[in-house]
Order: sequence, then structure tokens, then C-alpha cells
Amino acid sequence: MSEERRLAVLRAIVQDYVQTSEPVGSKALLERHHLGVSAATVRNDMAVLEEEGLIAAPHTSAGRVPTDAGYRLFVDRLSAVKPMSVAERAAISEYLEGAFDLDDVVDRTVRLLATLTRQVAVMQYPSLTRSSVRHVEFVPLAPSRLMVVLIVNTGRVEQRVIESGHDLLSPPGETLLSRIRHQVNAEAVGKRLVDAAAALQSLPEQFDPSERDLVRAVIRSLDDALVEEREERVVLAGTANLARVGTDFPLTIGPVLEALEQHVVLLRLLAEHPGADAVAVRIGHENPYAGLQSTSVVSTEYGTGSDLVAGLGVVGPTRMDYPTTMASVRAVAAYVSRILAQ
Repeated sequence: MSEERRLAVLRAIVQDYVQTSEPVGSKALLERHHLGVSAATVRNDMAVLEEEGLIAAPHTSAGRVPTDAGYRLFVDRLSAVKPMSVAERAAISEYLEGAFDLDDVVDRTVRLLATLTRQVAVMQYPSLTRSSVRHVEFVPLAPSRLMVVLIVNTGRVEQRVIESGHDLLSPPGETLLSRIRHQVNAEAVGKRLVDAAAALQSLPEQFDPSERDLVRAVIRSLDDALVEEREERVVLAGTANLARVGTDFPLTIGPVLEALEQHVVLLRLLAEHPGADAVAVRIGHENPYAGLQSTSVVSTEYGTGSDLVAGLGVVGPTRMDYPTTMASVRAVAAYVSRILAQ
């Protein structure tokens, strides 16, 4: 019973501190929360919480603030993530479904997430290596030039232009392209990019020797899509939100801003995925990057069906409304997944 009571006191301290940014004292706890115990009991509970490293006194005042460990226990003991209202869900759905291509989906997602959470929103572009082939199309640009268009299950589109020794606009050229298109899609559609590339390696042998150079060029162009630099790309929004909570950082927000500029750091954070429909929360010194050890990172994965292809989340101070932030991150990821699966 005493442990449950102390957890209730810790929960109240976290909630009050997140809301007010002021150290919380026993008197304020009794005034704002129905704890059902005396002031002396609350003070004793706060003393135990402080001994356990869950709260601390930032200076000589009687108030206490949660530590990283205190936030961690608070998050771990959440009985449920705060549900979003019907109106909030409808607004998210309407806003994201208005996107017209993948770039617009990503842009809208980070701006929406930054607005909902008032934190810095981060989203990784769908990973090609974790995506699967939806369709491969050929578009002749000139008699000897061909655009190879790769469409993956996330809606991402990659284009490559190759040269050919055939007249692709002639009837024989059109017939050849039709045969290659049919064979490429028969081997690749539904497969992960790496598996599709492997399956296509033997494809030239199914064509006449005079046609194999064109088939090999097509396969090389598809292989090239796997190492496209945009594979390692993240998009941010809401960096200005850090200025709103500048006092939450011990010295300056400079190290945080520097870390956010290093996309490789963000990619590694988002790569630590918790799995489908789960939300990961890394608090303060749980973050392995020095510049982010005054922040919390809340992240999850999104994808199409059972295929999780990338991560998204938010970065903000440890004084964060965790239940609301976790709900927002999870809900937005779910809607993005739904849109990409269409």
C-alpha cells in the first residue's frame, strides 16, 4: 500500500511539474490532488522518493522535480496511453489523407506531429531496403533512351534513365519492352528490394543474346535504386518549439540543436524500433548521444500491413507530457501506415 501511495505521489509530482515547470511541494500536492493522506505522510513519501533517486531538489526551495529515473518509472507504470478524442483522430485523418505523394505525406506528418506535441518531430523516409516492389514500369523517352520506374509498396518512386542499342519506339522494340516488363514484374513484384534484385540476376539468360545487354542495363538501374542516397534521409519540423522550453535545458539548447543537425544520429535513434504499435521512450541519459541527454525521445515505426519500413517520433525536454505525446506518436504512425497501404 505504501508503495502504491508513493507512486501516486510521484505521478502527481510529474503531472504538476510538466504543467507548471515549477518545483512541486507537499502543500501544492495536497491542494491539487486528492491523495487522502496527511501532509506529514506526503512529506515522508517525498523523502523516500528522493532517497530512491526519483525526485530531487533543484535548489534550496522546498519543492522537488522528477529525475530521469522518476520519469522512467512514471512512463513504465502508465496503465494506458491517453486515448485521443474522436475529433482529434478525425482531424489527423483528414489532414494526412489530403497528401498527394510520398514527399507530401512526410512533410504533412512532421508538421502535424510537431503541432500536436509542441515538440520537434522527426520522420525517416521509408527505407528502400525494407520495402517491397509494387510495380516496375518502362517509359521510352527516345528511340534509344528508356526510363525505368520502380514503384515500391510505400508509394516511393525511383526513376533511372538508361541507353539502349534498340529502337524502343519501333514495333519490335515495343514488343521487347513488353516482354522485359512482364518478366521483371513476374520475378520482382511482392519481394523485398534485396530479394527482388537477387531474383533478377538470372533474367538475362531468358532472352536472346542480342537482347541481353538491354535486360542487364534494366537490372543495373534497379540495383542502383538500392544505394540511392535518399535512403538515409530524415525530415524535421518544429525545431522552434525548443525555444519555448529553453529553460528546461541546463545550460543551453546548443548541444540539442547540434545533435538534431546530425541526421545519422536521428537515424540511429529511429532505428531502435520497439515493434508494431509499440512506442519507445528514451529519457535523458538513456539516450546514448551526449547532445540529447537533456531530452526525451518518443518514437515508433510505421509501414504497410505487417511490413514496418521506417520510424518517426519526437524529441523534446524531459519535462514532457508523456501520455499525450505517446498517444500522438502512435496515432499519427497508424494513420501514415494506413495511407501508405492504399
